[in-house]
Order: sequence, then structure tokens, then C-alpha cells
Amino acid sequence: MDAVLSLNNISKSYGPIQALKNVSFEVPPGTVFGILGPNGSGKTTLLSIILDVLKANNGNFLWFGHAGSPEQRKRIGSLLETPNFYHYLSAVDNLKITQSISKRGNLQDIDIALKKVNLFDRRKSRFSTFSLGMKQRLAIAAALLGSPKVLVLDEPTNGLDPVGIAEIRNLIVELKNNGHTIIMASHLLDEVEKVCTHVAILKSGTLITTGDVDDVLMDEDLVEVKAADINALAAALKQFGSDIIINNEAGTVLLKLPKGKAHPEEINSYCFSQGIVLSHLLLKKKRLEARFFELTNN
Repeated sequence: MDAVLSLNNISKSYGPIQALKNVSFEVPPGTVFGILGPNGSGKTTLLSIILDVLKANNGNFLWFGHAGSPEQRKRIGSLLETPNFYHYLSAVDNLKITQSISKRGNLQDIDIALKKVNLFDRRKSRFSTFSLGMKQRLAIAAALLGSPKVLVLDEPTNGLDPVGIAEIRNLIVELKNNGHTIIMASHLLDEVEKVCTHVAILKSGTLITTGDVDDVLMDEDLVEVKAADINALAAALKQFGSDIIINNEAGTVLLKLPKGKAHPEEINSYCFSQGIVLSHLLLKKKRLEARFFELTNN
């Protein structure tokens, strides 16, 4: 299927500061696509460009295979900044104002949007009585007016407590399962790992990598081993076909293996067959944070 969004060499500068540098990637339909990177990596700038809030210095982007138009824009709901609602008005009345200003959807869409974000039962409650998670869900309801096929969300869990974070994560997955494509920026690896199917990683405005989350953030198994002769051990493990790291100070050798491929009994048996008796064998799990650190610090 055609990409929902295609970016081609998007660049943006603020004076001498280059916020984005020739960024290109595609967002497949029906995915939760995370734009991941540290603060200051260009995530919000990129979202602002694809929503026509900012203009790129170079490059172009296509929505649904075409240049942007008012009709296509109606197929995209967005949440870029902290939502602003009237504290003394109810959820329904706030969304009526939003609908009147945006001209997206109709009054019947308000109830539909509130049901999607699980706020229909609180539709007559004042905004001031809502928790942080409920306020963010109401903002997403505002983005859902007009039943857009795509939602663009900037740091949707930012500032929320653990309960609110869980609420928004569950909502994003539910929206994806109901046929929406979600494009979301985040600096939280854990968030991307839990809800995203695809990811693009930015560092200082440069695209580091993009693809399926499982491929980009592929975890690794690490096996730490030790024997009396560390050099003989290292030589044997190189023949085993492993990527190894020798720690002479600790007297250990660290094997890097694809996720799920480390079988300690096989390693022990292989070493013994080479005349090496292991005095230490420990299976470790490389944290995804370490993989992200590798990608953004090379």
C-alpha cells in the first residue's frame, strides 16, 4: 500500500542552527510510527513542518501520495502543544468550541470522539475536574473530530503520571487497532518500545535509522565467560563465529549474539570440545537503552 506520509530530504535551519538535515522516510498505513530522539533532536520541528505550521528550507513531503491540500489536511488530526481548554466548561462544550473553530466534522462527531477516548461518561463534567490523563485524552478527542485517518501527536505522555501514561499508551494502541495511523514524537525509548510498530531515530536533526521497531532496536544476548587461559578462550570463541570483547582486567570474554540465540549449554559444550574448561558463564540481556545509546552516540 502507498505510504501515508513520505518525506524527501527535509531540511530546516534557524539562522546558523540546522534543526533538520535532509531527513527522508516513509510512514506505512495502519502503523504507530514513532519519531524518537533526545530533546533538541528536531522532532517537534519535523512535526510542525508536516502539519504546515513551519516551512522547510529544502525538501518536500507528500500526504497520501500527494502534495498537501485543505481537503487532505482534514484527514489529519494533530496535537502539537499542551491542550488549551476552558476549565469551567464541560468536555462536550469545549469540543463544540473546537469544532466550531476548526470546521472539522460536526456535532455528532463529538460523541463519537469522546467514546473513542473513553470520556463519554464524563462528557458533562467540567474540564477542571479531569486528571492529567483525562485532559490529554480530551485533547486527542479534539484531534479526532472529523474522523481523521491519521493522528500526529507530539510527546503525548509528556508530564503525565504513571497512570496517565498507561491510559494514553492503551488509547494509542486501541486507535491503531481501529484503523488509524498514528505518528508520534517521543524522547522515551520505553514508550516507543511499548506502542510503536515503526520508528525513525533522530539525532541533532539527522536521521540515524528508520524501520520496524524490532529491527531498529533489536536487542542482543550477551554471554560473559571466563577460563584460565583467556587468549585461548578468545581464539576458540572467534571460531564459534561470535562477536567478542576481551576484558583483560576482569579476565573475561563477552560474546554478542542475536536475541534468543545464546544457549549457555552449547557454548559450554563447544569450549570443552576445544579443551577449554570454563570457570564462569553468565547469560546477560542487553538493555534496549544500550542499543539506543549506541545509535545516538556514534
